[in-house]
Amino acid sequence: MSAAPTTPTYGELTNQGASTNIAWHHTTVDRAARADQRGHRSAILWFTGLSGSGKSTLANAVNSALFEQGLSCYVLDGDNIRHGLCKDLGFSDAAREENIRRIGEVSKLFLDAGVVVLTAFVSPFKADRDRARALVDAGDFIEIHCAANLEVCEQRDTKGLYAKARAGEIQEFTGISSPYEAPEAPELQLDTGSQNLGDSVAQVIGYLEAQGLISPAA
Repeated sequence: MSAAPTTPTYGELTNQGASTNIAWHHTTVDRAARADQRGHRSAILWFTGLSGSGKSTLANAVNSALFEQGLSCYVLDGDNIRHGLCKDLGFSDAAREENIRRIGEVSKLFLDAGVVVLTAFVSPFKADRDRARALVDAGDFIEIHCAANLEVCEQRDTKGLYAKARAGEIQEFTGISSPYEAPEAPELQLDTGSQNLGDSVAQVIGYLEAQGLISPAA
């Protein structure tokens, strides 16, 4: 006979921004229980870099490698998110800040759900990335700088965006008319401008194994 379910508990009433008189709902199945069941820890892999630097390609490839090992994982891609959750946002500095704030909060939920979440966003401003990191405990946020330089990214121009930006058809485009603040001390920095995709994937997987986040593949 199974044990009776435990009753969830609530924290104290607080005010969070415009939301008043709210209390945190502590669920009966927590992150640790999910990790025990799935056999691996959760983490946020935060891929950042210029448009065309290979963020989405690398995140997708790492996600496939983790999935093949049986891990629970999911990619949050910048363009995909702007089709729904963030379709109300433009590309001003303030809109970019709000975009990354939302992604940081969503990533935190995935972390609690026991999922390795891979985010592929330009996320050009250091302060925004630092705020996302501060939402979670040390070791949970892994910043991965896809460090292809502007020249390489512009040569690739996989979406034709740099040509439009140069022609003045796109305003506030990162690397052309809006700045990119490269990470100063990322957990991983990969030269995705010249490095083979397979080698980049291997570096990410190797880091996760070295940190004990995942077990070495059999």
